[in-house]
Amino acid sequence: MNPAPRGTAADGQLAADAVAAHQDDIPRSRSAASRYALAVCALLLFATFAALGTWQVQRLYWKLDLIARVEQRVHAPAVIPPARDHWTLITSESDEYRHIRLAGVFLPQFSAKVQASTVLGSGWWLLTPMRLEDGSTVLVNRGFVPARADDWNGHAPLPSVAEKQQTATVTGLLRISEPGGGFLRHNDPAAGRWYSRDVQAIAAARGLSDVAPYFVDADADGESGSKGAEPAADHPVGGLTVVSFHNSHLVYALTWYALALMVAGAFIWVARQEKNLSGRDR
Repeated sequence: MNPAPRGTAADGQLAADAVAAHQDDIPRSRSAASRYALAVCALLLFATFAALGTWQVQRLYWKLDLIARVEQRVHAPAVIPPARDHWTLITSESDEYRHIRLAGVFLPQFSAKVQASTVLGSGWWLLTPMRLEDGSTVLVNRGFVPARADDWNGHAPLPSVAEKQQTATVTGLLRISEPGGGFLRHNDPAAGRWYSRDVQAIAAARGLSDVAPYFVDADADGESGSKGAEPAADHPVGGLTVVSFHNSHLVYALTWYALALMVAGAFIWVARQEKNLSGRDR
């Protein structure tokens, strides 16, 4: 029998090592547990993004309804304010931005100034109670007063227009009370610092009773028939209610839905790669 050629065993070992090294370079398919975890993560992300998109669609319809409702109410003729027996039924959806007319006597000694930021700059809303003919009281936001050099930590002097009681008729927009305060700043009734138009808190701090649960933003020319004070340089400027609303919900909805589709597409691509690798491993 002829002897085996020299180097045959060594060459075979080298070939086996090369094949093993090549196989180590080929990605292996994931285990069943890994594939399950990946599928769960993809499903959760898809569901979350899809839910956020659906929520934005709901917000879109809510915002469109709000814009249409406000547009209709602010341009409607002024009507009488809600009666006492209707106060508990007042809501943002049914009554806010309704155009109403008040007639009564201003009580300037109980006025409050609320910090404001408007198109005219930083300053204060001047809220003065008005005693109506039926004995009830409504807080009227008579308008914006610019900040002055002697203002300090919310203790700004009241403008001269509010020095005496006045009988007046006011037209304006019904607004819902803003309890609590502003962003990261709470109202401090004891110190007279107001960051939101909180009707109940202002009424309690001023010792007022029988106060309507809303306030009224006076129109630009919403006061008439005033007696007892002449307009001054710091006369509050009315008609600054913001009645235009930013509406980007459609863009947000499309963004969330696009992310959901991207997650789904990425998962399908990974699943196909896994399938190919599984077939190669067999």
